[in-house]
Amino acid sequence: MLRILSGIKPSGTLHIGNYLGMIRPMVESQERGELFCFIANLHSLTTLFDGPQMARNSVDALIDMMALGIDPDRSVFWLQSDVPEVAELTWYLNNVTAVGLLERCHAYKDAQAKGISANHGLFSYPVLMAADILLFQSNIVPVGKDQKQHVEVTRDIAMKFNTTYGEAFTLPDPEISEEIALIPGVDGQKMSKSYGNTIDIFGEEKSTRKKIMSIVTDPTPVESPKDPDASTIYAIYRLFADAGKAASMAERFRAGGYGYGDAKKELFEMLWAYFEPFRQKRSELAANLDYVGEIRKKGADKARAVAAVTMKKVRELVGVI
Repeated sequence: MLRILSGIKPSGTLHIGNYLGMIRPMVESQERGELFCFIANLHSLTTLFDGPQMARNSVDALIDMMALGIDPDRSVFWLQSDVPEVAELTWYLNNVTAVGLLERCHAYKDAQAKGISANHGLFSYPVLMAADILLFQSNIVPVGKDQKQHVEVTRDIAMKFNTTYGEAFTLPDPEISEEIALIPGVDGQKMSKSYGNTIDIFGEEKSTRKKIMSIVTDPTPVESPKDPDASTIYAIYRLFADAGKAASMAERFRAGGYGYGDAKKELFEMLWAYFEPFRQKRSELAANLDYVGEIRKKGADKARAVAAVTMKKVRELVGVI
């Protein structure tokens, strides 16, 4: 069976860009293969140095992902730090990874370009990511274009290990969706927390409405025709609406007499209704943390059972007995 691996960092509040770009495709992967899905809390340690906040983020991420459709009965779902084998494998992989390979990686180069003093965790981040992927013998890793390099680095590391010690790892392939290349924020730029232009999935109704009503528009009068393809409102709307509703909004834009304020209200109503079942599910999970803890343990047990098979072979090959 096709094994698909995907992870998400517990970086706080999720927004609709996260949902469209990563979470919804992750949920859909449960229908087409064996999904291995994890909360990458160890990765967050390169930049977050607040222990209590990290703990809260990790639990929130577990709840968020289940609320948004990850089914622990149809996938292997775990918290990265609950599988210590990944840290052990990272060390073995470190010893076959060239420094030059890591120096060419985007995250490290970007930090240097911005004058940030990169720690060793950020420098060796791609090795931990490689361990995540290789530990579970993953076939497919869905990633954005900006993450493709990490899968390529993983393949390089796996080939080096296999050549040095013997065949141990499946070589993964990146899977890049071209359907959602750019999800615009309220200012028209790519939606990102760093730009402060996001629309939160689980935000309060008043704040969500306010955020959507703040979407930047041009000064075209209400009565004038407008180009839907130049509108951030329509760009977001069509990503969630069915084809008929999207076509209807586009037609009203072109006809004139349809103001941006009305379009924003329609976008809010549609998004609020779309995420209502997810908000309800999240509230139920947040009120039953014992159940969330049980799911977390069962997921770690399932993940460790698979990891144990890989690690037995790796330890034998490197001579750790």
